[in-house]
Parts: sequence; C-alpha cells; structure tokens
Amino acid sequence: MQDYHNLLVWKRSLEFVKLVYKLTKLFPKDEIYGLTSQLRRSAVSVMANIVEGRGKNTDKDFWRL
Repeated sequence: MQDYHNLLVWKRSLEFVKLVYKLTKLFPKDEIYGLTSQLRRSAVSVMANIVEGRGKNTDKDFWRL
C-alpha cells in the first residue's frame, strides 16, 4: 500500500472533515440524524476514497478513482 499521509489532497480533506464536524455541532439537535449525519458521512467518504485510491497498485488506478 502506498502512503497517502503525504498527499496534499488528503491533508486538505482532513481539514475539511474537521470543519464539517465543527460546523455541524452548531446545527439544531433535531437534525442530528438527518442533515448532520449525512454531511459528516459524506465528508469522511471523501477521505476514505482518497485512501482507497492510494492503496491501488498503480498510479493509473489511483487517478481513475
């Protein structure tokens, strides 16, 4: 598996996830299972896709994702 920790896009996605979590804490409590959950899951999904793509064997596979 190739290292993804040094990728600028991964570092920015980590900052994005932290920002989304910080902002969604300000949402009304009745949104905790609705919009808040959906936004948080989608932000984490960005990071997961980067990690998954970096785990591919070749750069061609990485860029295809």
